[in-house]
Amino acid sequence: MTSVFDREDIVFQVVVNHEEQYSIWPEYKAIPEGWRAVGKSGFKKDCLAYIEEVWTDMRPLSLRKKMDEQVAVVH
Repeated sequence: MTSVFDREDIVFQVVVNHEEQYSIWPEYKAIPEGWRAVGKSGFKKDCLAYIEEVWTDMRPLSLRKKMDEQVAVVH
């Protein structure tokens, strides 16, 4: 049985969680708790290309904030 995430012929939507981590989710399924749609949908390759373009810092939001605080204390 093929996973829905292996398919190239269905529409996905781009979702993001509270840590600003991106993923794709089948458009026909309810988005899991803790995630929200960002307004981009399309075939898998298009959604993954969008994520590659916008998700430029892979660090979770909480880690980025902690690191920024540490830099502020040093300066």
